[in-house]
Amino acid sequence: MTRLQKLAVASAATTVVLFTVGGLVRGTGSGLGCSAWPVCEPGRLFPSGALHSLIEFSHRAVAFVAIVLIALTAGGAWRERRAHPSMVIPALTAVPLVLAQAVLGGIVVLSENDPWWVTAHFVTAMALIADVVLVAAIAVRGDAATGQARPRGAFARLAAFTTGATGLLLLVGTYVRASGSQLVFTDWPLMDGRLVPALGGAATVMFVHRVLAASTLLLVTWTAIRARTLAVDSRDMVRLSTVALLLFVGQILSGAANVWTRLRPWAVVLHVALSVLIWSTLVALAAVARLQRTGRSDAQPVEPERAGEADRGDLRETIGAYVRLTKPRIVVLLLITTVPAMILAGGRLPSVWLVLATLLGGSIAAGSANAINMYLDRDIDQIMRRTRSRPLPAHAVTPERALGFGFVLGAISYLFLSITVNVLAATLSLSAIAFYVFVYTMWLKRTSVQNIVIGGAAGAVPALVGWAAVTGTVAAPAWILFAIIFMWTPPHFWALAMRYQQDYAAAGVPMLPVVKGEDETRRQIFLYSLMLFGTTLLLVPIGRMGPVYLSTAIVLGGVFVYRALRLWRDPAPARAWGLFKYSIVYLAALFGSVAVDALTPLGRRVG
Repeated sequence: MTRLQKLAVASAATTVVLFTVGGLVRGTGSGLGCSAWPVCEPGRLFPSGALHSLIEFSHRAVAFVAIVLIALTAGGAWRERRAHPSMVIPALTAVPLVLAQAVLGGIVVLSENDPWWVTAHFVTAMALIADVVLVAAIAVRGDAATGQARPRGAFARLAAFTTGATGLLLLVGTYVRASGSQLVFTDWPLMDGRLVPALGGAATVMFVHRVLAASTLLLVTWTAIRARTLAVDSRDMVRLSTVALLLFVGQILSGAANVWTRLRPWAVVLHVALSVLIWSTLVALAAVARLQRTGRSDAQPVEPERAGEADRGDLRETIGAYVRLTKPRIVVLLLITTVPAMILAGGRLPSVWLVLATLLGGSIAAGSANAINMYLDRDIDQIMRRTRSRPLPAHAVTPERALGFGFVLGAISYLFLSITVNVLAATLSLSAIAFYVFVYTMWLKRTSVQNIVIGGAAGAVPALVGWAAVTGTVAAPAWILFAIIFMWTPPHFWALAMRYQQDYAAAGVPMLPVVKGEDETRRQIFLYSLMLFGTTLLLVPIGRMGPVYLSTAIVLGGVFVYRALRLWRDPAPARAWGLFKYSIVYLAALFGSVAVDALTPLGRRVG
């Protein structure tokens, strides 16, 4: 790296540290630790040794270092990049910004933390961070004015919009913190027990803040997913968008911790520090996306001559394509496990309205996960014979619309379940979407032979949703139902994978038959069938099940183990396919027996 590049990176890093330390100052209530400005105490430049004065003085010391580095970077940019205004202008702009920030810091002290001055102080900080991060990106990646950078694409616009939305969120959050409105609602994630509280005054500001947080989370998630499907040269954007998403999730949890702990200093400090890191990361992402030199902004584009096919079909075909995006047959299989869990949780048949609301919300959530999965897997779906007819490989729906459809379904499912069922059920459904998309599809599916083992957790969540819908909690029997589906998934799916292993091999997906061979796959199917059989029996003591369920679990499980054993000894393709079809009947019948056992006089109901 050149001297200018090192200076630019050091300036950006120090500025981020500066405002992270600022979060420590704010969270510990050390804003007035130094009672004078620019000195720390009247007649004293350095603090006397009190904790709050030391914290505030450390903030001022880092600010001094940042000012020096920013000034040196501006001077270096003027000397070496004078012909390139896209770098010189932001480098020079950083100097008055950091000086204005220092002055505003003094005003905040003198005004004794007036909310409007605190907000102005934070706005200037955001502008300064954005500026120095942009300078660092241009210094390292290249000047857009040189003609080497490609034109801004769709992803660059998305990254810029996401960054702007995050900035608005942080601005509103700063005002909430400065005005002391953090605890206007004390029951996160609800607001006075409701999703939409009675508005007015501080309640309105906090409600706007939470709505913005949810909306921005969707944008950051969308951006992270889009980055994963860009061209090969987009590794930096993948890393930055992924880090931003992880930080954002941490930020939401730290916001909850602020409420749950009644503003304990560690929670406040963490919340502010994560705000700074999120903003810095997203600004860097937007800058890198704008300065990307090579490659397309959208990988795997629709072929130009076929790009309009999704728009030329009639309404019926279009609706059918969107329905197929949700993988309705898989959705039905998931819902089979929801209603029995609801019946077992209550010991009786729940209200028809609650059952319908839970099933509808769960169906929409599953459809959301499947639509996003199809967007991410559209490249391998085009290679595999059994998936070539799906809407995206068949060009019945454009990728962007498929992704947007998945996001809209996810938002609708969460809101619908929160309003009609309860927030816990909605949150569990949302977690299943996130797990299926990020853990299984984006991470494990193409990298690990354990993809379907771990990823099967997403398909097991509906049992938890059904239990939570009735009780508002998740008890031990619900986790046993979850474990049953979790153990059932590997033998079920591996039996299918054996039939289509050539497809998976061609697509580069490391399914067990492809990586370990059929012999090992058959052995694993048998071992998992034994673990599945044992897991189903755990529900008898823990779920207080009666003879209906016990006899069904023994018979069905015995047949499952027998079929798996025969497959292990006789590798006939027909046996693998037969086991796959039986596994579907097995799951439906087993969970059906759960419902019957809970409703029949022979069953022992859960208290």
